[in-house]
Amino acid sequence: MENYLGKMMMIVLESANDVLLWYLKCHTDDGPEAKEETASEELYDTVNSTIVSADSIRFFVNVNLEGAPRATAESESAGCVLLHTSRKYLKLKNFEEEVRAQRDLDGFLARASIILDETATSLDDVLREMLRHFAEDPENTEPSCNFEKIMSTLFTDSGTPREGNVHLLSDTIQGVTATVTGVQYQQSWLCIICTIKSLQRRHVCISRLERPQNWGENSCEVRFVILVLAPPKMKSTKTATEVGRTFATMFSDITFRQKLLETKTEEEFKEALVHQRHLLTVVNQRPSGRSDGHKPHGHKPLKLHEFLNVGKGISDDIARRFPVYALDFTDGVIGNNKAIGKYITTMIFLYFACLLPSIAFGSLNDENTRGAIDVRKTIVGQCIGGLLYALFSGQPLVVLLTTAPLALYINVIRGICDDYNLDFSAFYAWIGLWNSFFLVMYSLFNFSLLMKLFKRSTEEIIALFISITFVLDAIKGITKVFKKYYYYGRTGDNYLGKEGADAIPSLGINTTFLMNSSVSRSMSLENQTCTHDVHYGRETAVLSLMLMLGTLWLGHTLYQFKKSPYLHARVREILSDCALPISVLTFSVVGSYIFKEIEMSRFNYHTSDSLFVLAPVQSLSIGSVMSAMGLGFLLSMLFFIEQNIVASLTNAPENRLVKGTAYHWDLLLVALINTGLSVFGLPWIHAAFPHSPMHVRALAYVEERVESGHIYETIVSVKETRLTSLVANFLVGLSLLLLPFPLQWIPKPVLYGLFLYIALTSIDGNQLFERVALLLKEQTAYPPTHYIRRVPQRKIHYFTGLQVLQLLILCGFGMSPLPYMKMIFPLIMIGMIPIRYNLLPRIIEAKYLDAMDAEH
Repeated sequence: MENYLGKMMMIVLESANDVLLWYLKCHTDDGPEAKEETASEELYDTVNSTIVSADSIRFFVNVNLEGAPRATAESESAGCVLLHTSRKYLKLKNFEEEVRAQRDLDGFLARASIILDETATSLDDVLREMLRHFAEDPENTEPSCNFEKIMSTLFTDSGTPREGNVHLLSDTIQGVTATVTGVQYQQSWLCIICTIKSLQRRHVCISRLERPQNWGENSCEVRFVILVLAPPKMKSTKTATEVGRTFATMFSDITFRQKLLETKTEEEFKEALVHQRHLLTVVNQRPSGRSDGHKPHGHKPLKLHEFLNVGKGISDDIARRFPVYALDFTDGVIGNNKAIGKYITTMIFLYFACLLPSIAFGSLNDENTRGAIDVRKTIVGQCIGGLLYALFSGQPLVVLLTTAPLALYINVIRGICDDYNLDFSAFYAWIGLWNSFFLVMYSLFNFSLLMKLFKRSTEEIIALFISITFVLDAIKGITKVFKKYYYYGRTGDNYLGKEGADAIPSLGINTTFLMNSSVSRSMSLENQTCTHDVHYGRETAVLSLMLMLGTLWLGHTLYQFKKSPYLHARVREILSDCALPISVLTFSVVGSYIFKEIEMSRFNYHTSDSLFVLAPVQSLSIGSVMSAMGLGFLLSMLFFIEQNIVASLTNAPENRLVKGTAYHWDLLLVALINTGLSVFGLPWIHAAFPHSPMHVRALAYVEERVESGHIYETIVSVKETRLTSLVANFLVGLSLLLLPFPLQWIPKPVLYGLFLYIALTSIDGNQLFERVALLLKEQTAYPPTHYIRRVPQRKIHYFTGLQVLQLLILCGFGMSPLPYMKMIFPLIMIGMIPIRYNLLPRIIEAKYLDAMDAEH
């Protein structure tokens, strides 16, 4: 309560319907008064008061002297009703940031309903005069509106038993000030709000009374009445409460109210309103001590000397993280706040989240490199790199993986080696060494400071691009299955026999394309493995599609299960955390055991190759080494952006991490890890999205809050530990013992379903995706987010369209069929910085851009 002492102004929403009794986080003590309220004249004083008392919830009784009620019907005839009174705190409207504040006033001024010097003395007469003013105004007419019904709706006795009428206002907003002696109401004005189904648009009327009127407790000298009417289905920022908040904020200023009393005409009254809006806007432009949701690094410009201070970022990271290093192993295990159960479920989730992509991308790399980098090497690289990072990183919640962009790079490198007859392992090693060299330079010269230039909108474009790559990988995989099995008939004897060849044109398929050499090789391999008991063909393709979609459906259903009312909360949380392994294991059994007679596509396994063979780096010429430097530089740009953006998303303020960041040290550690991986021909790894934010979410304690009918999840705290990542990567290494059986039981379509699951869960909370979805929603379903309140709707859609355009350009380069185009898409990511700072402010005002880039 001490924080509210003095002259701090707030607005209280008085509702006689249904809001939790809440007032400035302190309950008013009504004990003594409740005990003494026995005299009949006090009861009748309260009944006659048109304004609900701010002291307590009261029972209004019409005294019946004939006898006590004996039944429900007699109780109703006795005239007893229950009145639920509540208090809800409303923020003063920010006229600088909340765009609706300006528009509410503009709309009122365009159709001004102002009554000056009203002579009526009772509240009912004043309201009837205001409604009559609505009815007679040709611009505000509502053809199907019954103003007598509106009049009754404004009060609590609408629909109550006749004998028990309690004639009180239902919804009001008043200004209050917390002082040393208690709470003081601003009694000279009253804002009345009401939602009417028959209305077509919002209406506001302001009435200035000729003399102050006493309408009961807390409204003893009313001079201004603001009536706000609105239809129920409105955008969250256009409701009756929001419009009332706009005008209540203006009337909370006593100087403004005094000026309104001095006005003689409606024009002067309007001018006073416009002047007050200007004053409120100027006041809110003054700097404050809060960041208002913006990233704390978004205000201070970068200077050259920050990059010339070699190694300072690394030393600062170590100094920040080393004191809490031991706590990374003991938090949640030793002490009062143990979280061993959460650790176990997170370890299981993270194990599958690391192993399954390793298998998927290992299989993809195996096909692209013709066995030079296979599933075994991918699992080994994941185990070694993951363990080292979990032990020595500054932010152990970040998860390292080989990713889809890295698979694209490896595919391009293989093509270059084939074109120029280069040794793949040597060329791959040199590119990796140059990549590590540049990353070391970036970390020593504090280049991670450049990530301050990446706004939230830019990060979300890149995050959505990564999600799209997962979807495309799944689509490409299932498309290959359908080309291989569905369009070539049902038997293995003759895929391209006469009947099959005749059938293909009817399906609109190019037979010349289908009869390429790679397809022929795949068919011949399939013919060698088939037996009379194994069926393949169209049933394989259909089953593959069912396995992929089934994995996605079950995984996402279990992931959302924590929001359902079924089972215990802890059981729901466990099922949600283990959604990924449960869905993968379930449909692996379905595909490999229940339908074992149907041939399924599985990854290759090589047993003869040695895992640790040094690459012959000395075999390349100087020219090849220099060309590797160029490719290594482009690769380092990808590493730099991915590593830092994923780390930034992991350390986002809404995650409430407390142990600090270590961008520079982690980048150096990634460079050292990939040096070893390169020389032994193991796949590169860097911070993975969305696995890292999902790791944070799995270790988080979350609570839900409701705002305007929308449910939001808020992270309360996160267990920051190294144990989950350590154990998960150790188990990934032990999974080598499960090759080839039973890991080969996991069909490729299940892995494609895994990709779709990762992509779908990663867009949860992506603001860009949410704003794209707004284009398909009606305005009444818009959530009351910070950008909806602060930015005009048209500007939101402009900004969303520009972001989508940048995303399409990024996808055009990153997913181009031309191999060399894929190599430069990290430069496109860098190019988004000048676009955000130089181009977008020419199209959309900077204040709106900053509002949409804010966290909340």
